[in-house]
Amino acid sequence: MENKSQKRIEILRHSTSHLMALAVLELFGNVKFGIGPVIENGFYYDFDLTGSSSKLTENDLPKIEEKMKELIEKGLKFEKKEISLEEAIGLFKKLNQPYKVELLEDLKKYGTTEINSWSLISQSKQIPKTVTIYQLGKFIDLCRGPHLKSTKEIKAFKLLKIAGAYWRGNEKNPMLQRIYGTAFFTQKELDQYLINLKEIEKRDHREIGKNLDFFSISEELGAGLVLWHPKGAIIRKIIEDFWKKEHEKRGYQLVYSPHIGKLNLWKKSGHWEFYRENLYSPIKIDEDEYLIKPMNCPFHILIYQSQIRSYRDLPLRYAELGTVYRYERSGVLHGLVRARGFTQDDAHIFCTYEQLEKEIIDVLKLSIFMMKTFGFKNYQVVLSTKPKKSIGSDQIWEKATQALKNALEKTKVKYEIDPGQGAFYGPKIDIKVIDVLGRAWQGPTIQVDFNFPERFDINYIDKNGKKARPVMIHRTVLGSMERFLGCLIEHCKGIFPVWLSPVQIYLAPVGKAHWQYTQKLGKELENFGLRVWVDLARETIPYKIRKAENQKIPYILVIGDKEMKSKTLNVRQHGKKKLKRMSKKQFIEKVLKEIKNKK
Repeated sequence: MENKSQKRIEILRHSTSHLMALAVLELFGNVKFGIGPVIENGFYYDFDLTGSSSKLTENDLPKIEEKMKELIEKGLKFEKKEISLEEAIGLFKKLNQPYKVELLEDLKKYGTTEINSWSLISQSKQIPKTVTIYQLGKFIDLCRGPHLKSTKEIKAFKLLKIAGAYWRGNEKNPMLQRIYGTAFFTQKELDQYLINLKEIEKRDHREIGKNLDFFSISEELGAGLVLWHPKGAIIRKIIEDFWKKEHEKRGYQLVYSPHIGKLNLWKKSGHWEFYRENLYSPIKIDEDEYLIKPMNCPFHILIYQSQIRSYRDLPLRYAELGTVYRYERSGVLHGLVRARGFTQDDAHIFCTYEQLEKEIIDVLKLSIFMMKTFGFKNYQVVLSTKPKKSIGSDQIWEKATQALKNALEKTKVKYEIDPGQGAFYGPKIDIKVIDVLGRAWQGPTIQVDFNFPERFDINYIDKNGKKARPVMIHRTVLGSMERFLGCLIEHCKGIFPVWLSPVQIYLAPVGKAHWQYTQKLGKELENFGLRVWVDLARETIPYKIRKAENQKIPYILVIGDKEMKSKTLNVRQHGKKKLKRMSKKQFIEKVLKEIKNKK
């Protein structure tokens, strides 16, 4: 159910976006308006000032804020009016608002303003006879609402930045100017949010990833495609090895699948019809069309179908770290967390209906175990139900949804319901991990699917020797490797625990006389499986320590005359100035224990 306080803050922010639009109109005159929705933690509005003598810059934000404060003092009313669709088209033509007219024309033709490849094919929405408009001063907007009663209710807001945005996210459309902002009910809440924003900037995984040499994204290669550098690859390998080990312990079998498959496979699954806006164009090979794979599930079904299955074989659990490719508009790409090529920690479970509940419970337990292992102690759980565009009967959907509910309730996991947000083939549980700043990141997903087994006609032989239909569970316990690592980098600010750190120990010899001893010590540590950097650069010790601190290496060992004579180690932990002295044996035992305990 939607949280009432969340609804209130959304109404406040939506109203503030209208107030901002009015302020821009009064300041700049000839403005054409795009859209101004509420987003997570704030709002934005898109403007076209091509007919004006001005162009928005960051310097304009304080002026717009001042104008907004003036308008707040006037106590302007948010006036709602319902008019016919034709009347609305005429009104916005008269106001010279072509973007609003375009939205209304789409509404008149398709019954929706959300036009993309699949909605043009599946015209299932009813054409409305009337639409709602809101007026604030001389600003009139096409809007469902609701809004505040007046501007007097807006107490604390801040305009944050200006960015470019293609109209409707399409690179072929005009580039508009987007102003982002936020609003809260109290100044105290706003001040805390702005403090958090500064901390978020410090934790930006793109900057940390660049500074620590983990990964890069090259325009020459293509937007949204990640190049993993050696250090990032080490972290990723550690996570993948841990993931494989934990899955094998729980009865999963590892599989691999190709990066392309025949287009008919995705037509059969329904992805071509219901998910086409996220798919790349087919490629022709010989006489057939192939698609670069957007997900792994059809391939796992083919593996299941490769031989006759008995009830004794079930549950079958196939797991794959499978790289997939999905089209994301350039405006939404964001480092690792929103990419076009990414690796899912994917798995599909084929089971009987009687086994379904236990399998879901086991996946829930595995998901929570994985999150806690990586330092995420808090999370939100959402159960998403049948969307408007879906496959399968209501009866099948109810059956699948009930199985997810039962598993959540038996494991005593608190959850909320998000109506209509399931996948097109089945309901799902989404687990959002909460980082140290309280931000929610998409993590594990569990989806129950009765529809794909029907579409692909997969069976098993039951106890009576007859064909029966298995249930399919789609699930990830990290999400995607890219997004998970982006989230993890920001959560720990790039300061990884010892077991995950690409370099665990930094050895800094004081001078050339200490090189040989330091290199020998480095080899000894490596023999225990530790990742070591022996730095023989001719630099001062303070400089080397700063270098190691900037690289966020857990342990720094300075090697000089005293260490060579006493056979003890001068140990410095990341972020701590106090130096500790211990024997080599004590240090190795300490580090190995931390690695074993995943610390």
